[in-house]
Amino acid sequence: MTTAFGERLLGDYRLKEEIGGNAVSVTWLAEQVSVGRLVLVDELRPEAAELRDQFLADVRAKAAIDHPLIGSVYEAVAQPKLCFYAHERLIGTTLAERAAAGERFLPVRLAHILRRVAEVQLQHETLDHATSPMGLDAVHLDEHGVIRLANLAVAGPRAKDSSADDVGRFGVALTQLVAPSQPGTTRMLTLLSWMRGEELDAPLTWAQVRDFCLQIEHQLADPLSIVKPTGQVSLVGKKPVTTTVVVTALILVGIVFLAMRLRPPEPAPPKRGRLPAAVVIPAASYPTPDGERKEMPEFRISAHEVTIAQYAEFLDRLETLAKNGNEHIFDAPGQPGEKLSHVPDDWAALAAAAKANGTWRGQPVTLDSPVTGVDWWDATAYAVWKKGRLPTQEEWFAALSHQVENPAELAPGSWSPVTDATPDQTPAGMRGMAGSVSEWTAGQSPNPANPLGGKLHVIIGGSYLKSGSNALSREWVADGSLRRPDLGFRVIVGDE
Repeated sequence: MTTAFGERLLGDYRLKEEIGGNAVSVTWLAEQVSVGRLVLVDELRPEAAELRDQFLADVRAKAAIDHPLIGSVYEAVAQPKLCFYAHERLIGTTLAERAAAGERFLPVRLAHILRRVAEVQLQHETLDHATSPMGLDAVHLDEHGVIRLANLAVAGPRAKDSSADDVGRFGVALTQLVAPSQPGTTRMLTLLSWMRGEELDAPLTWAQVRDFCLQIEHQLADPLSIVKPTGQVSLVGKKPVTTTVVVTALILVGIVFLAMRLRPPEPAPPKRGRLPAAVVIPAASYPTPDGERKEMPEFRISAHEVTIAQYAEFLDRLETLAKNGNEHIFDAPGQPGEKLSHVPDDWAALAAAAKANGTWRGQPVTLDSPVTGVDWWDATAYAVWKKGRLPTQEEWFAALSHQVENPAELAPGSWSPVTDATPDQTPAGMRGMAGSVSEWTAGQSPNPANPLGGKLHVIIGGSYLKSGSNALSREWVADGSLRRPDLGFRVIVGDE
């Protein structure tokens, strides 16, 4: 379809400008009409139709990536004569563009950038993701110095030498970005030479790169470490890696010891307060997520996502019911026969961390943090237990829009405990809709970008793991058994 202004429409996306591509697909700068944001759309070329299955397999691999530094996939559409996917438009300029412009980075800054790249690559290694080769064009920096990486995941097994090749390639490419004659320049150049495998039996691993970058950052943050470089500092001279690792470990242990000695004592964890009451949404005409308006009767909806403590009560109730064989009393009709439990993913570790006010997957967590790792069947069963139900996407959006003129401007928040001070909050008291965790909704509906497709489960709201998401974000998924560490739910409140 072409608009009156000559711009094509692909479902919900208005194509504005062709900005790249390859033999398989063309990349467009596009506007997602329903939310008014710029995105990138990769469209399968008609002449590459025989590669459709591989194209879609790669898209699925990208969509499975879950890391805050990696660009998000929003949705994919596959029709007989139309095949494309929309993904996040990363803000800022790439390292390749900065290198071409002659820009140079202070060693401490470049060490930080390289460390974040290494952390992303280590996740790919750990989860055995296959990736296409990484170059400087994959790393984006915005005006505030925020680092984001293009999503390079592809279908298939991970190549054995993938990490070594990327480490060596970056060891070559980053050399041109090192500012000369600065504190740490020699150390940074030495690290890059090790990444290339010079004077070593093999290039460094991503884990070693990460650790050496952290060492450089610590050293350059301490003036005493750069006044008189000596053989005691591992990244000044070119020493064998075995000696370097030992020296590095000793330095880092010393840093951690001093930091712990000098750091003020941790404040006591805050006392748990009362969770906010449900919000009454009055009967009125409200906008829908699809840009229409709908008359809605009055309803009460939880002000926040279901918390870990609340979900733990549900599991305790199920355990009691199981003694009489009634643990499935709250299950939704049609629940898969192989689903035997409503215990969330990694529940033991999550619950233990929450009780201790500790961390889970690198995130601080308390009993008042939203529960995650639950699928649609879990959320529905919990809602039935509470004599309520999941909200429809129209109800969820009505609650979001109540007393809010422009929901897109609601600032996303992190995955944090529910309190009165929660920053991601509407005037009516709805919390966690622009950030925190994305949420399951009731029922199923077709994706407006693919109206001829089947009805799918709808996930709505922002996610702390997806920096491009906000209160207007939606996903359509076929699998109600999907579980993620950024996926929870709230309920339409019934009579208790």
